[in-house]
Amino acid sequence: RIGNVLDNIHKAGYADIVVVDDGSADDTGAVAAKHGATVLAHTINRGYGAAIKTGLEYARKRGADTVVTFDADGQHDPADIAPVIAPILTGNADVVNGSRTKNRQDMPWIRRIGNFGLNIATFLFFHHWVTDSQTGFKAYNKTALAKIDPKLDRYEFCSEIIHEVKRNKLRLVEVPITVIYTAESKAKGQSVLGGIKTAWGMMKRLLLT
Repeated sequence: RIGNVLDNIHKAGYADIVVVDDGSADDTGAVAAKHGATVLAHTINRGYGAAIKTGLEYARKRGADTVVTFDADGQHDPADIAPVIAPILTGNADVVNGSRTKNRQDMPWIRRIGNFGLNIATFLFFHHWVTDSQTGFKAYNKTALAKIDPKLDRYEFCSEIIHEVKRNKLRLVEVPITVIYTAESKAKGQSVLGGIKTAWGMMKRLLLT
């Protein structure tokens, strides 16, 4: 899937693309490089959050003005990048959440329930309400890149970013995005156990604050 995802992003007009290969056992890195991406590789699998942190740190060191995180499994539509970064380009946001729940018809009901539960947990732990705490489609401006300091390595990273937004008094805007679900993508993502682990990770983050 990664080759098609990268081709579609290129077709949408974006050329500076970084893929973080999180210790994968397949040819992800080689395929990504063949399709024009800069590849950053972890020697072992460290987790979703660790992969995003590697990408953000790379962008920070490169002096990027605007950064978008974009899942590699084909769920996101590159056409949504423009509206997601628009609040940053107009100076109205430091961080943008691409919210799947604002297009509720795109999300299976079991995902809606699980996501809502984690939204509540995010609010209880970090005191900031968002409609989609677990989205992987986010955008950051230079100010946000300089200030956020996430510590967690796995899926709880998504909620931790909300904590970092509040802690650093950053401006967050949510923009609706489309989600492309396939049989493969529906089989992935958070399980009940994964949701519990994510909530536990949020608790650990409070202890690190």
